[in-house]
Amino acid sequence: MMQAIYLDNAATTALAPAVLSAMQTQLEKCYANPASTHGPGRNAAQVVAQARTQVANLIQARPEEIVWTSGATEANNLAIKGVADFHHRQQRKPGHIITARTEHKAVIDPVRDLESRGWRVTWLNVDAGGRIDVPALAQVLTHDTALISVMHVNNEIGVIQDISAIARLARENDITLHVDAAQSLGKLPIDVDALGVDLLSMSAHKLHGPKGVGALYVRQRPKARLLAQIQGGGHEQGLRSGTLAPHQIVGFAAACTLAGSDMAEEQGRIATLRNDLWGKLKTLPGLIRNGNGEKTVAGILNISVEGVDGEALLAAVTGGEQALAVSSGSACSAARAESSYVLRALGRTPELAGASLRLSLGRFSTQADVDIAADKISWEVNRLRALSPLWEVSSKMQAAS
Repeated sequence: MMQAIYLDNAATTALAPAVLSAMQTQLEKCYANPASTHGPGRNAAQVVAQARTQVANLIQARPEEIVWTSGATEANNLAIKGVADFHHRQQRKPGHIITARTEHKAVIDPVRDLESRGWRVTWLNVDAGGRIDVPALAQVLTHDTALISVMHVNNEIGVIQDISAIARLARENDITLHVDAAQSLGKLPIDVDALGVDLLSMSAHKLHGPKGVGALYVRQRPKARLLAQIQGGGHEQGLRSGTLAPHQIVGFAAACTLAGSDMAEEQGRIATLRNDLWGKLKTLPGLIRNGNGEKTVAGILNISVEGVDGEALLAAVTGGEQALAVSSGSACSAARAESSYVLRALGRTPELAGASLRLSLGRFSTQADVDIAADKISWEVNRLRALSPLWEVSSKMQAAS
């Protein structure tokens, strides 16, 4: 059976060889608990400390500002609920949180949980390109706004938010700013001081590192205040208890070092492939590119296809002799079999949101992958439209207009 062309790097990425090698070395030689005080334990702690420095270097942070987690989902929960709990302890009442309707479920769900417990939440709309209107955000700040949580790069459409402008507002009003950087880490230059963020969530498996490990950047100067959500030993400065896994952490660090070593060159190559893929696909009538193309990370292309059934489209391109590994949105939303709430927030109809494809490229994507994917998608779209009364109606309406 021919291997599928993998274009789902926004969902997860393959381990880079350098990452796998670093992890194998640690699995063989560094099995001690880093919290132990004997020689092997101290060696493991040194390995973890070096890895902390490597991850910190990628975002221009201090090593002591890196708190290990199991991934960005846990980091998001620690940031959002940790800030909320600290605020509640200080003020003895719930406060106000601002976030966007297009955030990842790992932000939306904990915010909704806080909303059910009395927190007031402002859900920001986005424009047709998927970006937050910063002046509109300024209008909803209140005296008890404790947290703004905005993702750096959207996981479905790849749109980049203006974090610096949002950070200025937050700093001027003494509000904690949390940023989910799962999709931007290693793909965009990040300097946490220059950006002005207080908390930043990261995940290893989005940049060719291992699953099951991530980190939360917690600003020390001035100190971001939050309370632990996992207790039991006081690890990670008391913010995240649990025995660390050096092989996972070393893999994360290796992935960060690799990404930082050739970021501009590699992201430029990926952007060229992405642009070529869109150039080939946009010759088809009735294709809509989702998101602001000028403010989009290199590796993500999201399209909606008029005149076809969404389930049939996804089944067609992911099956057959030359299958494509693509998604119709985020992996989390796909698990719930629902059309993309992100695309609906951009103004897409439920039908168009359902008939969408997210094509995401990574370090191992090639020109051959792009050529095959463009041919496959074009052929399947034309085949499905020939069978679809939806396309016949749409074509007549377009001709009439």
